[in-house]
Amino acid sequence: MDTTLRDGEQTSGVSFSPSEKLTIARLLLTEVKVDRIEIASARVSEGELAAVKAITGWAAEQGLLHKVEVLTFVDGDVSIKWMKEAGAKVMNLLTKGSLNHLTHQLKKQPAQHFAEVAAVIALANKNGLECNVYLEDWSNGMRHSSEYVFQYLDFLKDQPVKRIMLPDTLGVLIPSEVYAYVSTIVQRYPGIHFDFHAHNDYDLGTANVLEGIKAGAHGIHLTINGMGERAGNAPLASAVAVLNDFLPEVKTAVVEASLYSVSKLVETFSGFRIPVNKPVVGENVFTQTAGIHADGDKKNKLYFSDLMPERFGRQRLYALGKTSGKANIENNLQQLGIQLSEPDLKKVTQRIIELGDRKEVVTQADLPYIISDILDSNTISEKVRIEDYVLTHARNMKPSATLKISIQDELFEEHAQGDGQYDAFMNALKKVYKKQQQELPTLTDYAVRIPPGGKTDALCETIITWSHGNKEFKTRGLDSDQTVSAIKATQKMLNLI
Repeated sequence: MDTTLRDGEQTSGVSFSPSEKLTIARLLLTEVKVDRIEIASARVSEGELAAVKAITGWAAEQGLLHKVEVLTFVDGDVSIKWMKEAGAKVMNLLTKGSLNHLTHQLKKQPAQHFAEVAAVIALANKNGLECNVYLEDWSNGMRHSSEYVFQYLDFLKDQPVKRIMLPDTLGVLIPSEVYAYVSTIVQRYPGIHFDFHAHNDYDLGTANVLEGIKAGAHGIHLTINGMGERAGNAPLASAVAVLNDFLPEVKTAVVEASLYSVSKLVETFSGFRIPVNKPVVGENVFTQTAGIHADGDKKNKLYFSDLMPERFGRQRLYALGKTSGKANIENNLQQLGIQLSEPDLKKVTQRIIELGDRKEVVTQADLPYIISDILDSNTISEKVRIEDYVLTHARNMKPSATLKISIQDELFEEHAQGDGQYDAFMNALKKVYKKQQQELPTLTDYAVRIPPGGKTDALCETIITWSHGNKEFKTRGLDSDQTVSAIKATQKMLNLI
């Protein structure tokens, strides 16, 4: 069960719009093919109600309404009325799974809590709602008050609930505890479906999911990119990869090839950046940096593992920098279709090492320019030159750009408006290329780096990621003006295509 849209949205500073929630819900159920999604908490806001209505309306049309779940509360009929208004059919009732929470937060005795829970479950069933039950703080309950947990489960086993969810609410369990606690409960209550819900406070979320499944848990709760409160939840991509590779007897319907694209979409919608070293979906995780690794890959795939990038719709890259070595550079040149003699390759390698020593980032797209600079060669020439441009920005008026560009010595001039100066520049450029009957690459990411403590005239580096055909590449520009640095990066792109 994916809970990105409920527990994941509790990530500090993250709030999805109703249309974003609907888009993510569709992708999760139809492309990633998770079994269930938890999309909201009842009673939160009008915006949340609108989002749930949109998702349940779509899910009902697709015959998927039984896969859509909402967190509800022990509040008489309040959550149930909200559920009915939202069109949802499956409620996940939040109850107390530790004596500590029950005693100090609710200030109630077990019998009173159980009676209130039973009343809500009965009311839910009367209103045609399916009910699952969360045991909040279950992990601490097992550590410090297991007799209460068993007392509660003895009560719940006779209730009309479909699933009982066991959350490590504070992410405090270690894998051996997860195995011990889950296996004890599964063996004691063999007829009940138990879900395990891991948090990642000690960076043990994925390991705990693995142990929970080994111990007999029937379901797991995950989020895209490991989003969630504090350190987040167990991440969907990592958990699925681990289960597929280390528990082959456990089958999931999740489509691995869709995990990266949905991860990037959620990153965009949430503004929650994926760390570059995040397993499976991070920018760098299929990038070899050390030259010895690239050399081993060339000779006999010595540094390959079962975690192959192609499984996730990605490809292996070879970084360029001071540790990359000749093999990395050869791999990048091969992808560009460039061949160099051994002496020239040594010169290019030396220049890249020098740039790495200066902490400069070198990308594959920079290679033709480095080669041209070192070899003073006319074979890699600038066939496209941005000769001149005028950028305007005025209050209460749309920014505009007039562009003069030379393509293989033929001059073109166009004017366009846009949402910003660079957008206006790109719109003018698109007009030029439309006349050439050529489509420009899609801009998929735009990053700006300014040195910390930099003054108003500090150099600004703009790194743009482009998608062209089935390839993705980066170009960068450097200037004290951010828009100009973006234009320089764009000219590199034009020459590369």
